[in-house]
Amino acid sequence: MSKHAVVIGAGITGSLSAVALAQAGWQVTLVEAQDAGSGSSSRSAACIRQQFSTESTVRAMRYCVDFYAAFFKHMGLKDESPVIVQNGYLFLHNDEQRWRAAKAHTQIQIEAGLDDVQALDPKTVVERFPFVDKTGLIGGTWCPSDGFLRPDLVYLGAVEALRALGARVMLNAPVQGGLVIGDRLAEIHTSRGKVGGDLFVNATNAWAPQISSMLGATELPISALKRYLYFLRRGSSMSGEELAAMPMTISPSRAYCRPENKEQMLLGWAHHAHADPDFGHESQDFIEPSFHHAQGLDNFGVRLWMELAGYLPPLMDFRGLDATTAGYYAATPDHNPIFDLDPNLPNLLHAAGFSGHGAMMGPFSARVVTALAENPKTQEIKLETGCVSLAAFKLDRDYEHSEAMVI
Repeated sequence: MSKHAVVIGAGITGSLSAVALAQAGWQVTLVEAQDAGSGSSSRSAACIRQQFSTESTVRAMRYCVDFYAAFFKHMGLKDESPVIVQNGYLFLHNDEQRWRAAKAHTQIQIEAGLDDVQALDPKTVVERFPFVDKTGLIGGTWCPSDGFLRPDLVYLGAVEALRALGARVMLNAPVQGGLVIGDRLAEIHTSRGKVGGDLFVNATNAWAPQISSMLGATELPISALKRYLYFLRRGSSMSGEELAAMPMTISPSRAYCRPENKEQMLLGWAHHAHADPDFGHESQDFIEPSFHHAQGLDNFGVRLWMELAGYLPPLMDFRGLDATTAGYYAATPDHNPIFDLDPNLPNLLHAAGFSGHGAMMGPFSARVVTALAENPKTQEIKLETGCVSLAAFKLDRDYEHSEAMVI
């Protein structure tokens, strides 16, 4: 039986899925419009957490944390550089209703095997994390095994592993169309030629609706939303070592920060954004003036900095914003990704719509893609951390049960 998989998109989802398929015995071609990771993977906050409100997602993310901790071993490479930094995740709360929900979510997480997550009272939060202001604080949830990734090591390592496995990697080869014979996608057409296959994987995330439409597949319920990240320069209120040891910290308003290195902190905060269905790769580099850190004192970056400083006072003495970067979330109505075969083209598998969680979910995504490639009727994935139903990720789900913990 012929087993040639063509994976479109060389970000974290696509590159890890391509490696998993090659390791499972598939002939693989990885196709990317630009360079590896040039989409959202290189522009992500790259955080990874197991604190979710859905039990299956907690199990999946426990698996991902373990996978990333031994990443290069899984890739069959000798590099021992750490791709995950486990500084932990700290969610702060000042609203009674949200705090009750957070404690309920903590119980779900514990029942799903996340045994190091804790709900902390205000006194304990401040004792453990003296950079937090206790004014108005009613609690926090803390998981020390959460953290953030070095995304470039992930997608570049995966591409290196893929080449070592004998797969074909086509970079700077944007998809321009395809050939459908009957109800099957026979080949895709790229700027570097045609590529035929038995299975095609749409792992382009925010670009997934454009690719689906181009290939004559179904309309995907995914919206491309612009998101911004900022880099804040350390001040005298915190040493480089103290900054580097900080956890990913999420304020009650869902503004967040984490260390980028000993001299810079990364900041982010979701804002209302209109879907941009026709964006291109160059759109990622366009920063609206009101969001640019150098546009006076009333820009979004400064407001974000001040918002976080209200909960983390040492940030008030930091020296200033150094840079603004932009990228796209691929948001679904319920903030859960889509893992499913296309109803119009049953040999086209969509793995997209991660709503900001694509980098952290990469290893799980690769397991799901490989399982569905081997058996399209797969209903659950058996992980070392437990079984995960795929019902919440089907294309035809009702989208009524949203993931509650989205930032």
